[in-house]
Amino acid sequence: MASESGKLWGGRFVGAVDPIMEKFNSSIAYDRHLWEVDVQGSKAYSRGLEKAGLLTKAEMDQILHGLDKVAEEWAQGTFKLNPNDEDIHTANERRLKELIGETAGKLHTGRSRNDQVVTDLRLWMRQTCSKLCALLWELIRTMVDRAEAERDVLFPGYTHLQRAQPIRWSHWILSHAVALTRDSERLLQVKKRVNVLPLGSGAIAGNPLGLDRELLRAELNFGAITLNSMDATSERDFVAEFLFWASLCTTHLSRMAEDLILYGTKEFGFVQLSDAYSTGSSLMPQKKNPDSLELIRSKAGRVFGRCAGLLMTLKGLPSTYNKDLQEDKEAVFEVSDTMSAVLQVATGVISTLQIHRENMAQALSPDMLATDLAYYLVHKGMPFRQAHEASGKAVFMAETKGVALNQLSLQELQTISPLFSGDVSHVWDYGHSVEQYTALGGTARASVDWQIGQVRALLQAQQA
Repeated sequence: MASESGKLWGGRFVGAVDPIMEKFNSSIAYDRHLWEVDVQGSKAYSRGLEKAGLLTKAEMDQILHGLDKVAEEWAQGTFKLNPNDEDIHTANERRLKELIGETAGKLHTGRSRNDQVVTDLRLWMRQTCSKLCALLWELIRTMVDRAEAERDVLFPGYTHLQRAQPIRWSHWILSHAVALTRDSERLLQVKKRVNVLPLGSGAIAGNPLGLDRELLRAELNFGAITLNSMDATSERDFVAEFLFWASLCTTHLSRMAEDLILYGTKEFGFVQLSDAYSTGSSLMPQKKNPDSLELIRSKAGRVFGRCAGLLMTLKGLPSTYNKDLQEDKEAVFEVSDTMSAVLQVATGVISTLQIHRENMAQALSPDMLATDLAYYLVHKGMPFRQAHEASGKAVFMAETKGVALNQLSLQELQTISPLFSGDVSHVWDYGHSVEQYTALGGTARASVDWQIGQVRALLQAQQA
């Protein structure tokens, strides 16, 4: 139990802690987020102590009742922190003693803050992973619904930010939705590895008091038990994985945001953001700024920083627990809040986005069908390398003459290859162009429909 100083570790020390050090060491300002799971873990531990014969049934009931009161105070906002409460564990145990007396001192029997804090963090992150998965699934569903509704809209596809080939607008939406399905799959995998019980590992060597860790696992609904007590209290792989997941997910969302920012400029004019996700200029009245998308793009850098920072903290730590690991919680809390906001804003942007079909159609140009011209010759029996060269010559001829590629006459095309004939006119149809990409994953209508079905099936399987 806490010493007269109020510290869980105070018995060996004399004198006061430097006030600056006191503040430097304290984590209560942010780990108070763990109050609910800290109570949850303590309840399970008290049951484990009772089974091990270290608490009587009456003592366990007294502790459980006291912990309920602690939780009630937190929930109602009436819990009063003490200046000596350096972390959530100290605060809760101190309040428990005030409520039930010296029996509270038995709760920490065989338990270290080392295994307590990592148990709390895993419990909290397990809930967070579930919440973020739900938000990510909602974003993907919104994107797929939009892709299904706007399958017949064509617009330019880009490589190197240059017009490349005609594609379906839905194909572009699905390209980002598919990336996000990998993110949701990864998050479920992270959650599985988060869901491992470290409680009962003590500070380093384990628990010598006959504690049933399987009982603790069942009480807290963990999927497995950690294998090694030294590893259990010091590893933060699950935190690093979560931060990496967030970094990769925000990378995908940042790339989508960048496309939409470009598509929303007057130079492109393909899309228009809802006023609900835009802001104006303090000087220029005509401006409508895509701040929602720019912030999504910027949050990626913030998340990357948290991931890199934790890895730098972990890389040089000796065995086992070191106070450096206190840095993990701020990173997790901040990134969790960031991801929650980013996913909800992205869903709002996609669901309210207005597209300008006419501008998309007008942006299609015959030069984007140069590959189709090569394929035309391939269908006539010409090897692709020769067909590619012939199409390139046609592009050069059109540029030299200052006309669009489809304005070259049949006679002019036949000077490049005698395989050109009257049916070459079919090449210049954009609808025909997209419909030839029928291989699974392509931009033909049937393939887009298949993609929509596949993504819906993935979502259903992940939620099962």
